[in-house]
Amino acid sequence: MSGPDGPQQRRSGLRDPQRAVRGLGAGTLALEALVLLLAIQPIRLVGGDLSAAAIGAVVALAVAAAMLAGLMGRPWAWNAGTVLQGLLLLSGLLHWSLLVLGVMFALVWAYAWHVRRVILG
Repeated sequence: MSGPDGPQQRRSGLRDPQRAVRGLGAGTLALEALVLLLAIQPIRLVGGDLSAAAIGAVVALAVAAAMLAGLMGRPWAWNAGTVLQGLLLLSGLLHWSLLVLGVMFALVWAYAWHVRRVILG
């Protein structure tokens, strides 16, 4: 495709790569928030005792993930999402199942970072 200044290169073939990457980050965080909230009851039933501190941590992390999903247009949001993954991993100290969720979502977040880097260069 050529524009008024000569040929333009599009790395990804997307019309708006920035918007696509924001959507990927927001979708990942929204899914994480939903899974965290829906995981509370099964963890309580199957995984043993889930302390009030662990439930509070899960709810706080889910709220933070939902808020970050809405703020993915900010330049600092991807780094904040990475911090959120670290906090979820640390919550594994409260219950082993939170560590499992933390590892899974840290891997998903790492893949989202990879896709972001490939698309935006």
